Amino acid sequence: MLNKIWLSFFIIAFVSALATWMGGDGLVFERLVKAVFSMAKVSVEIAIGLIGALCFWLGVMKIAERGGMVDVLAKGLSPLFTRLMPDVPKGHPAFGSITMNLSANLLGLDNAATPMGIKAMHDLQSLNKTPDTATNAQILFLVLNTSSVTLFPIAVFVYRAQQGAASPTDVFIPILLATFASTFVGLLVTCAIQRIKLFNTVVLLYLGGLVAIVMALILYFMNLTTELMQTHSAVFSNFLIFAFIIVCLCWASIKKIDVYDSFITGAKQGFELSVSLIPYLLAMLCAIGVFRASGALDYVLDWLRTVVITLGGDTQFVDAMPTAFMKPLSGSGARAMMLETMNTHGADSFAGRLASTIQGSTETTFYVLAVYFGAVGIKHTRHAVGCGLAADLAGILTAIGVCYWFFG
Repeated sequence: MLNKIWLSFFIIAFVSALATWMGGDGLVFERLVKAVFSMAKVSVEIAIGLIGALCFWLGVMKIAERGGMVDVLAKGLSPLFTRLMPDVPKGHPAFGSITMNLSANLLGLDNAATPMGIKAMHDLQSLNKTPDTATNAQILFLVLNTSSVTLFPIAVFVYRAQQGAASPTDVFIPILLATFASTFVGLLVTCAIQRIKLFNTVVLLYLGGLVAIVMALILYFMNLTTELMQTHSAVFSNFLIFAFIIVCLCWASIKKIDVYDSFITGAKQGFELSVSLIPYLLAMLCAIGVFRASGALDYVLDWLRTVVITLGGDTQFVDAMPTAFMKPLSGSGARAMMLETMNTHGADSFAGRLASTIQGSTETTFYVLAVYFGAVGIKHTRHAVGCGLAADLAGILTAIGVCYWFFG
């Protein structure tokens, strides 16, 4: 999938540039070549700028991991999943893997989440009577993964900081609301198709508590002006994030974990990750750079603007739509689109903030399905794609609405 997307960027850019050149613009190919060199430089600058922030946050996350915070979250979520997956026997090892995976995702521990997710798929596959077809439990598990249940989207904050945002965390509340909508819709759609009974005391307590928290946030911010909303959101976000750091440190210290050594171990991983990102950023940013320089991206966005204007809508959101279009298909592509949007329009522009919110609201649906289903040899995914895309759509639409509310 990613191979075809990347190749199509260059081919479409070339065709678009030919049309522009034949229309009388003799400098279009010069702009394409300049875009390649410019984006190559930008990709390295971004990766280098990420080193410090990634080292710090992966250090903190390693402390949380070694301190057992993931285990505590897993135990807390276990009662919910035993009700949502009635086909899985109580006490089955799959529940442990599932809750560990989703707990790691909640904390943004991607490196820990993926291995546990693959193990969860293998555990669920042991119950599968038709090994090439996805079970209800496997589909629900993957929909919850693709809807990106993340409390602390640290990666988005890091990229915003690197791009010069005045308050990198000002999108925290919008992302929280968008990812809630994505997860909630994905869960409701999947449960409706699978005819899972949600009117269960335990399920209602979990979902009701989550809805109550989100509604409290909405009611609180509804009473504020736009300026106060942005200020309070930034203060609240920064308080929660720093409080999370303190909780991680204190928790691990109480558990007699060497917090300094754990931090250094995680920070080393952050350095390695920053360097390893360069080829991927280089590939995608160069492809997107020539796509924009050829005029092809402008054609697409201008067409979308025309449609929105015809319907009487506001067009501020259009410049962030490349991230939304790419998000279900490619994580690295969506990340590059977000960075390109912030680089072009500014990290604190409406488009820059919206692209960041979209990036943090959902996961890469087709990538997640390909990796997890591929790991256990499943060919028939049934309603997994439809439910995953429904969650994506809910997250994107909510991101647009919330950003108009906070920043419009």
